[in-house]
Amino acid sequence: MTKFTKLALAALLGLAVFSTTASADVKKGQKLYMKKMKAACGFTGAKFAAKHTQDEWEAIKGAGKFAEEAAKICPGVKIKPKYINDIYDFSYEYASDSGNVPSC
Repeated sequence: MTKFTKLALAALLGLAVFSTTASADVKKGQKLYMKKMKAACGFTGAKFAAKHTQDEWEAIKGAGKFAEEAAKICPGVKIKPKYINDIYDFSYEYASDSGNVPSC
């Protein structure tokens, strides 16, 4: 193989590894909700996620107001920016119109 082919293959492999680690995770979001938010909210993650439909959660996240909406639902809760994507994925997965029910 030529140097260019080896370099392109290495770059492709690097991007594949990076993209899988950079994605958010529903299970991690569920754990974060249980650890960081459940006590302050006073209700389960199922009730939190069911406050909106999947389309509503998507619009809220798209507008960059997910942390504000979470604070509205659970007064006093502050979500660190690094946790927003995971908790959003959890909320989206278990939204009121999803038919899924979390175990928390």
